[in-house]
Amino acid sequence: MGWKLPTRSKEAPQGDGTGGKEAPVHPVPVHPVDEVLPPGRLLAGALQHVATMYAGVAAPPLIIGGALSLTAAEMTTLLGASLLVAGLATLLQTIGFMGVGSRLPFVNGVTFAVVSPILAVVASKGDATLPVVFGSTIIAGVFCFVLAPVFCRLVRFFPPVVSGTVITLIGVSLLPVAANWARGGDSHAPGYGSGENLALAGITLASILVLHQLLTGFLQRIAILLGLLVGTLAAIPFGKVDGDALADLPLFEVPQPFAFGAPEFDAAVIVSMLVVMIVCMTESTADIIALGEVVEKPADDRTIAGGLRADGLATAFAGVFNGFACTAFAQNIGLVALTRIRSRFVVAACGGFLVLMGLMPVVGGLVALVPQPVLGGAGVVLFGSVAVAGIRTLAKADLADGPNALIVAVSLAFGVFPIAYPEFYAAFPDKVAMIAESGISAGCIVAVVLNLAFHHVGRSARSAADAPPEAPLTAVEPGPSVGSPAAV
Repeated sequence: MGWKLPTRSKEAPQGDGTGGKEAPVHPVPVHPVDEVLPPGRLLAGALQHVATMYAGVAAPPLIIGGALSLTAAEMTTLLGASLLVAGLATLLQTIGFMGVGSRLPFVNGVTFAVVSPILAVVASKGDATLPVVFGSTIIAGVFCFVLAPVFCRLVRFFPPVVSGTVITLIGVSLLPVAANWARGGDSHAPGYGSGENLALAGITLASILVLHQLLTGFLQRIAILLGLLVGTLAAIPFGKVDGDALADLPLFEVPQPFAFGAPEFDAAVIVSMLVVMIVCMTESTADIIALGEVVEKPADDRTIAGGLRADGLATAFAGVFNGFACTAFAQNIGLVALTRIRSRFVVAACGGFLVLMGLMPVVGGLVALVPQPVLGGAGVVLFGSVAVAGIRTLAKADLADGPNALIVAVSLAFGVFPIAYPEFYAAFPDKVAMIAESGISAGCIVAVVLNLAFHHVGRSARSAADAPPEAPLTAVEPGPSVGSPAAV
């Protein structure tokens, strides 16, 4: 099985009938998942996990903060909360307690699935967005925690044809955000859409592509971070990088609960966030199963339920401390498969680093210096990778089957309508329009309903029973995820 043996072993008790002699020593096998590596290897492996997932953690708060035109200090608060929550969620997954956590080398962080629904809330509520979002995030976290034992039995209602459609819509719906960034981010600001801004976006995108092609191993995995650095350096001569705000940031600070105001609860926003949470739970379930296969420790219902409880608890905590919903970071599963370092304590150390970074506002301040056009260049890769992840998941479905092709076609249409025509749902009641205008929520609801109609009800269900089964969740390959676009 490839397991390693510890240096210590159990001895037989005295008086065991061996004539006073000690019984032969039999080493006790330790699964690689539970192995504690030497400090040097443990820290190096942990830093590699941090580098692999950092861009995915930083991007959602930067997108949301940019849409709200937050100050550098407020952006730092959002980013610090995202890092802190990602670290705590990762510690919950790897160490665990009282049925919470998968106890696998499982990295968690902010999901990209929240971005599009939150941008829809920004469009309708403006400055009042964050209290409403954090209130719905708390509800979504409690929902995930309570339903964790049940959900792992309902996952059959979210096959690849449904989850793949939703993930694809997430990527597609975010690509216009990258285009807006590339033009400058603020349509009312001077120079919006200028050649200078587009050039910076192009330099960043080209840098990421070239670095990915030239570098190998660890450096290739952080090509997005390196590309952001190149783009930011290129922006300095144009006066687009202002480092003065760093002087006012403390080196160490404990996050303040509800820093943007007391949580508010809006039914339509809660529904949107619950849809996001269901997508996240589906993805986390798939990733737990895939990771169990990678580390040769198959995940059972108890492991999956523990992992989902950790997602829910971390998400509820995030709503209190100015963060967003959490889910699996699948590219870190790919890193485990690539390096064969399967110790959960390596990933726990990664969580410790993330917590420390979340408590250091200066770290968030450095990331907040990245200009919008530079983020736009990186966003092309980040958001496009999410769409590719959805297409990869759809490849697991049998799209030659008529019903499956119809499910994807109709669901994508309802999801893309508000992207192509933002006023498409304007005639709907306000509460319904807020859900549908995110695109992701509308597409997900349509996909689930059509999947139930075609595969779980009446004659269609009987016909489906005779058809070849779709690839199960265990077939999901480690790769880009909703929660974390691939580090190219």
